[in-house]
Amino acid sequence: MSKAIRIHATGGPEVLQWEEVEVGQPGPGEVLIEHSAVGLNFIDVYHRTGLYPLAELPATPGLEGAGKITAIGEGVDGLQVGDAVAYASPPPGAYAERRLMPADRLVRLPDAIEERQAAAMMLQGMTVQYLLRRTYRVEPGDVILLHAAAGGVGLIACQWAKAIGATVIGTVGSEEKAELARAHGCDHTILYRQEEIVGRVKELTDGEGVAVVYDSVGKETFDASLDCLRPMGMMVSFGNASGPVPPFEPAILSQKGSLFFTRPTLMTYTAKREDLLTAAGDLFTMVSSGKVRIEINQTYPLRDAAQAHRDLEARKTTGSTILIP
Repeated sequence: MSKAIRIHATGGPEVLQWEEVEVGQPGPGEVLIEHSAVGLNFIDVYHRTGLYPLAELPATPGLEGAGKITAIGEGVDGLQVGDAVAYASPPPGAYAERRLMPADRLVRLPDAIEERQAAAMMLQGMTVQYLLRRTYRVEPGDVILLHAAAGGVGLIACQWAKAIGATVIGTVGSEEKAELARAHGCDHTILYRQEEIVGRVKELTDGEGVAVVYDSVGKETFDASLDCLRPMGMMVSFGNASGPVPPFEPAILSQKGSLFFTRPTLMTYTAKREDLLTAAGDLFTMVSSGKVRIEINQTYPLRDAAQAHRDLEARKTTGSTILIP
């Protein structure tokens, strides 16, 4: 038997239970992974609360992990027992000591990337890759606004955007987080609890506004995000840490300057295997080159996933967080 976190009903962190589970052997196209580390992400909270419903309960949450392959099913090519691999993809089930996983969703780790590092960066790092290189392709000289700049996605995005040559404005909740964001390439920080975001952005851009806003906060920042954009700017809503964005009239986008609005997901951008490999390859290159460093600022035993969720929701975490089986 193996141990895993399971939820039998949606709700608060207390529904995360440490239980024995039967894993079984891999079927066709599957591999068995023994995790060395599991990534913590806000989408895990959405699954736990039911905002993003899981297919059925009981279920094991988690979309990101890394470890070694211990068994391989029929029809799997390009992988072998002993390979170090990582993933950031459905199906959920990462909060486990061992799990079965579709082989085509796995990426073999290069020697330069170790497993705990991979578990801390795959979902957040590939999210940054598609946000900066595909959803809106950031170019040298662009001015961008990034909410939650000291979070896991935020710290990676600050570094990556700075390496491209963009000017990065980031919102943060405290002076400590502002210092962290600036240390990772954020040019200007806005303390959103003390400063008016729109006015500060307009001041920093000489009234023009930014080319793109990357907003993972949702409800609390939506209106301000739109007002920070220059004409024909793009609003990228890729999360809802403060709650979902309320319904809005599309005419608002024209009234505020013919704006673009999109709600992308990593799962769409990596649905094709070649796109998955490109995203992971770009991430590995940025990290291996030293242009992006991955900060694992919190580590919890996997059995303590409930406390990790409490800290994440309370915005007590910075950078990446991993759970250790």
